This record gives sequence, C-alpha cells and structure tokens, in this order.
Amino acid sequence: MVEVADDTTGGRSMYLLGGRRVMVSDLLSNGLLEPGTKLQFKRARIGDTFHATVTDQGRIRLEPSGEEFRSPSRAAMVAAGMRAVDGWRAWLVVDQDRLLDAVRQELLDQAITAEAAKTHQESEDKTRQAIHERLRQARARADENKPERISVRELLGFWGAKDRGDQVSQIEADLANHGLVTSPGFRAVTLDTFVVLTTPPEDITADTSEDDVPAGEDDEGDGDLDVRLTVGNLTELDGVESVNPNSTLEEAITKMILNDVSQLAVLNGVRNLRGAVTWRSIAEAMHRKPDATFADAVDSSAQAVPYDRDLFEVLPVLQEHKFVFVLDETRTIKGVVTTTDVARHYGEVSTPFFLLGELDQTVRWILRRAFDIPTIQPFCARKVTSFDELTIGDYQNILGRDELWQKLGWPLDRAVFIARLEEIRRIRNKIMHFHPDPVPEDAVDKLRRFNRMLHRYRDLL
Repeated sequence: MVEVADDTTGGRSMYLLGGRRVMVSDLLSNGLLEPGTKLQFKRARIGDTFHATVTDQGRIRLEPSGEEFRSPSRAAMVAAGMRAVDGWRAWLVVDQDRLLDAVRQELLDQAITAEAAKTHQESEDKTRQAIHERLRQARARADENKPERISVRELLGFWGAKDRGDQVSQIEADLANHGLVTSPGFRAVTLDTFVVLTTPPEDITADTSEDDVPAGEDDEGDGDLDVRLTVGNLTELDGVESVNPNSTLEEAITKMILNDVSQLAVLNGVRNLRGAVTWRSIAEAMHRKPDATFADAVDSSAQAVPYDRDLFEVLPVLQEHKFVFVLDETRTIKGVVTTTDVARHYGEVSTPFFLLGELDQTVRWILRRAFDIPTIQPFCARKVTSFDELTIGDYQNILGRDELWQKLGWPLDRAVFIARLEEIRRIRNKIMHFHPDPVPEDAVDKLRRFNRMLHRYRDLL
C-alpha cells in the first residue's frame, strides 16, 4: 500500500487508507504535485478568479495576500469570502488541467493498486480495498447526478460497524477522501433513515444560512469532535400526518384516530407550516365555543426545527408545546419529536449507565466483604487505597486468581465468569464513548443477568 508522511506526527509514516483524510502534503510526498504548483479557483457565475500556490510544506498560499492554509476548502472559503466550499473540487491544478480532487483520487487508486499487487494480503487490507471500491462507485453515481440512496445502517455496514461509535471519524475521512457527503448528515439522523451519497454543493455564499450548509465540506478534520444528540436522532424523516388549512374538524379527528397520533401538522405546501391541530387544541376550542370550526382549533404557535439542531436547544420548546416538527435537509417538514420520544431515548441511554453503576457497587461490596486491600493490591496495576478505586480490569485480575476465587465459595465456573466480565468491560467502554445510538438490547440483557447473578451469590458470603 502507498505510504505517506504524516506531517502531524513528526514525520512518522502511516498508511494512506488508515482512516484519516488525505492532505495536500500527501500529494507532494507521492510525486503527484510539486512545490510551486499553481492553483486556480474560478467562480464563473460572478466572473472572479482566485490564484494560489502549493508550498513545499504542502500548504496552499493565496495570492497576493500570502495567507497559507493546510485545507483546500479553508483556502477557497477565505479567498472567495464564501461560507463553505469543497476546496478539492474548487481548485484547478493549472499545469495538469484537472481538479485537486482528481489528483486525490489518483492517489487513492495508486494505494489500492499497490496493495492489490501483494501476494499475501491481510483481511483488513482486503476490507479497505472493498470500501474504496464501494465509495468509488458511489462517487461515480454522484457525478452522473444519480446519487445512491442508502440507510445509515447499511452505510455503516461498509465498515463492519453496527452503530456510530469509534469508527465515525474513519468513516467521515473515507467519505471525504472520495469527495462524498451524506444528505442528510448521517450523524444527525436515526440508523434507519435513508441518506443520499452525494458531492457537496459547489457554491455556498457568505449569505447562505448556516442551517443550509452541509456537514463535511471543510477538510480540516475538526468535525471529528461533533459529539451531540440531535433532533433527527429521535425520529424517522419519513413524513408527518397533516391536514391543509381548509380541512374540517371531522377530517382532523378521523386522521388522528386512524393514525394514532396526538397532533397533525397544518400545511400549506410541504414547507409552509401554518400550525398544528392537537387533541388539546380541539378540546380548548370546543370549550371556548361549542360550534368551533377547524380554524378555531389550529394552534399557530407550533414550531419546526432543522433535523440537525441540538436536542438540548429544543428542550424548552418541547417542554412548552410537547412536540416539535422536524425539517429535513431540503427544509421539508418530514418528522415530529414529542416529549414521549425524549423520555424513551433517555431511558434507552440511561439504563445501561445505571446497570453498570449497580454492577460496580455490587462487585466492590463483594470484594470488600471477602478481602482486604493488602490482599488485592498485588493484582492491581497501580496503588489503590480503597475498593471504590477498582475498575472492571481490576475485578478481572483479582477474581481471575484461582486462590482468591476459591475464597468466595461460589459454585460457578471462574473462566466463564471472567469471560463475561471481559464482555461487560467492552460494553462499558462503548457506553462511555458517547454516541447517539442506544446500546443494543442484548448488551443491556447481559448487564441485567450479570447483576441478578451477583445479587444471588453475594448472599453466600
């Protein structure tokens, strides 16, 4: 596989396809660009052309200002005064008459070709090749204006992932290296939401609303710390039940009963929210006026928020109105989030935390009851002065010793017990690296069953 110098790690070499974004310095290192290469960014619609030069450090120096940037996107944004732009598809390599993106794709192809030529390939290398080929196909479809539509769950499956955990940064880097983004952003929706694999918009001006700027267009890599829970993580963007402003109360009530919903969007077109009709608004309208009409029952204070809005910013609105409608990436009303959804998600996320806390307290009680600190100290990797300082790794080391296990007097198999502790350690590590996807139910069941066993056998001490 092609290797490149990683200038962020003191010249240490790393594999190109190892999960980070390609940089201009990589193109220099592999002879695809030369120091002094001239770049050009034309905005044909307004008649502006911007010029830059590639430095010997792999940075882009704007002319005539002399400002330097590691990121092609940042350089293009500053040069043109734009809010966001995909610099890889904006800058033309003048002497090659092709975009920086084409040079980047050549580097990726070289890396894959070199790896495929090896007589003995590791499984991980083959997986990386499969991902590269899959994303190359998706890019070809995007360039033909026939972008692929795929669920987030299926997308994650390219990398063998079941949720948006530790691999998210690598997934975003691989997508970026192939000039791809998802619309809507795959971080901010549910696992079963369908996204489109497409290329970023080419022309996003400084006047563009921040809500309209897609994620992934800036290749500095700072987006890897985008750890948050969004409104879109709580609802499928597959449409909402609605009525138009000329509907009747009977129509609204019938739709709410048939579809088992507590609210209907009142829409004058898919993007024009005129309000909502709810059981509460109907009851209040009829209480005020027994012959109330549909118009009397419309709550005009209902709100719609973008799918990628931080949930915590929306909680005050949810507390007041009990629901918000959700806009997709085209600002079409496509979902609804209720206080019930928030409570359900809180339960899914918090349950494993409480179960792990219960496990810690129970195991520490058992160890405290059976041993003293001097007895367990030799099996801890650091000095401990209290049982409250012990970790799951410590539990494994202590209870993995046959002489200590025997003192518990439990009629249980030590190896099986320790193996389950190892599974729980991995579950705990996953939980502590926050991401929006609930812990799988089988993991929660393992924690519950382990806790029940601990409670049953602690009484034997």
